Amino acid sequence: MLLNVARSELILGGQKSGKSRRAEALAQRWLAQSGAHQAVLIATAQAWDDEMRARIARHQADRAERLPGLRTVEEPLQLARAIQTHSRPDTLIVVDCLTLWLTNQLMPIDAPQGDASVLPDEPDLINKMHVAKLLDAIGQACGPLVLVGNEIGLGVIPLGAQVRAFVDALGLLNQGVAQVCQRVTLMAAGLPLSLKDKS
Repeated sequence: MLLNVARSELILGGQKSGKSRRAEALAQRWLAQSGAHQAVLIATAQAWDDEMRARIARHQADRAERLPGLRTVEEPLQLARAIQTHSRPDTLIVVDCLTLWLTNQLMPIDAPQGDASVLPDEPDLINKMHVAKLLDAIGQACGPLVLVGNEIGLGVIPLGAQVRAFVDALGLLNQGVAQVCQRVTLMAAGLPLSLKDKS
């Protein structure tokens, strides 16, 4: 597994494909390179039910054991601002994950259940509203940046206009982030496939 740290890397894959483990390995590599190096995880998950609360707690405990030098900042919505706030030449930022951040933007946790107006019909408008600032923050980051996201567009076209609109919006988000990142890696079964590497 290639573990040199790029200026920016997007790691895509399915659930349990090894995305977060690769991001953590890059953070560990960065921290080991110098005692002056720091690493920050920007976590975008929100605990909207008991299962998610338990999952977040488990991830936090596992991460603290595997990588105690990785400091965690929780930011479910203002991701561009969080990157700008924490980006420094000596600090590697891990964003985990873009998919949950987009979910938080499009389907707020406090929205009424079953409200068909929550997810707008036009995913391009969502990308213009929320993604432009993120892409700008990625491009202007002065330290290394690792972004984790899900690739969910490889399966059967889902039923329901809202779900299809979300899959479209996520695909557009992934394309935009891939364009501005130096490296793009696709994870499958714990193995990395390099899609782009200009590092």
